[in-house]
Amino acid sequence: MRAMSLPLLFAQLAALLATFVAGSAVAAETRIPDAALAAATQLRERALADDTGWKVVESLTTEVGPRLAGSEADARAVEWAKAKFKALGYDKVWTEPVTFPKWERRSEHAEVLGAHAQPLVLTALGGSPGGTVEAEVVRFASLDALKAAPEGSLKGKIAFVDYQMQRYRDGHDYRNGGGIRHAGPSEAIRKGAIAFLMRSAGTDTSRAPHTGVTSFDDGLTPIPSAALSTIDAAQLARLVALDPHTRVRVALDCGWDGEYTSQNVIGEITGRKHPEQVVLLGGHLDSWDPGTGAIDDAAGVGISMAAGALLKPLHPARTIRVVAYSNEERGLYGGKAYAEKHAGEIARHVIVSESDFGAGRIYSFNSSAPAPAKAAIAQIAGALAPLGIATVDGEGGPESDVGPIAELGATWASLGHDGTHYFDVHHTAEDTLDKIDTKDLAQNVAAYAVFAWLAAQAEGDFGSKPRAAEPAKH
Repeated sequence: MRAMSLPLLFAQLAALLATFVAGSAVAAETRIPDAALAAATQLRERALADDTGWKVVESLTTEVGPRLAGSEADARAVEWAKAKFKALGYDKVWTEPVTFPKWERRSEHAEVLGAHAQPLVLTALGGSPGGTVEAEVVRFASLDALKAAPEGSLKGKIAFVDYQMQRYRDGHDYRNGGGIRHAGPSEAIRKGAIAFLMRSAGTDTSRAPHTGVTSFDDGLTPIPSAALSTIDAAQLARLVALDPHTRVRVALDCGWDGEYTSQNVIGEITGRKHPEQVVLLGGHLDSWDPGTGAIDDAAGVGISMAAGALLKPLHPARTIRVVAYSNEERGLYGGKAYAEKHAGEIARHVIVSESDFGAGRIYSFNSSAPAPAKAAIAQIAGALAPLGIATVDGEGGPESDVGPIAELGATWASLGHDGTHYFDVHHTAEDTLDKIDTKDLAQNVAAYAVFAWLAAQAEGDFGSKPRAAEPAKH
């Protein structure tokens, strides 16, 4: 037999290699078995008729109420969560410590002085120092306008940023409203201000101010910082327009008080086939103190706890792990602590998701899963479609507490809630149980249960792997 020419030999070897690679790619593709998809249909209908999620939210908001991180209610919430996981039949329940600086709110008052004297309704921003200030108010329409003010122009004055958040289904204008809350106080200090006020980061028209965390850049001396209700912000804006020398008195009694150690509370439904592999769900256990933290985030705790409980009778192949995270509100302390403790187990976290955007109907689904898992993601999307949920590329992301572990390489899934009215009551005294629609909540539970079930049954993975560390910069 005549010897094969080298070019032809190389060509055939290349073809064989391509066939092998293609075959490997097909073999590596993640798929969900038909039996699991059929079970998802029944699970979806059962979840829509189930009231476990509602009962959990009702229990947390009624029996514990407001759960400011580091407060006495924080400790009660931890005990509540441990007991609730056990009552729902979770196979394993444990806690992991989370330590953080403790901030307290005691009292807060404000009033306009002079010819137009009247009270103003406000709330201290989390992390603000206490103090009493009387000074002239300077209004700015936006954070950029404050940044553009001449250096020293606010010496001895109160900076007031009067930005009205706009209403969107995905809540994307919170990056502006919340951005003012985070960056505004430091910018005011750099301009010489002795206090900072802002129109609440909310879309409502009410006298319920929206609190939320702020921070101060290194090297700056913190100043009293607070949010006015949207109605009082509008009133103050009119008064400043009427008299540019309008003076206001702000009196905040709040501040830091040492450190506190709380707990992430974790419940598991043990996987039947792959107990070491985890589908991670969760919500955060803490809340701000004016309301009872129903939409933020008792809803997320109730949704994820109920979803896991619904899956137990189905004996999922992978473990369903639900985390009730500590102190999300003042800096993602629980999410960061979880990511740090489990940093060596990224590949074991097959896919992660969290509910932390209220209890409005879920309308979108998306994931960071890579190409080999796209077929399985499409199968999950198909099972979610009867709930009115569509795949929306480019929208969504890891919610707050799973953000840190996603940064380490865990694949995330996003189930996007309709946030059209979320920022009406977010971080206010109006965040109470009556703001939750039972049917919407049931749809949320159904969506998370179906997603978690199918992810647990998938043959193949969703691409979670430790992210390579960036090279050190010199």
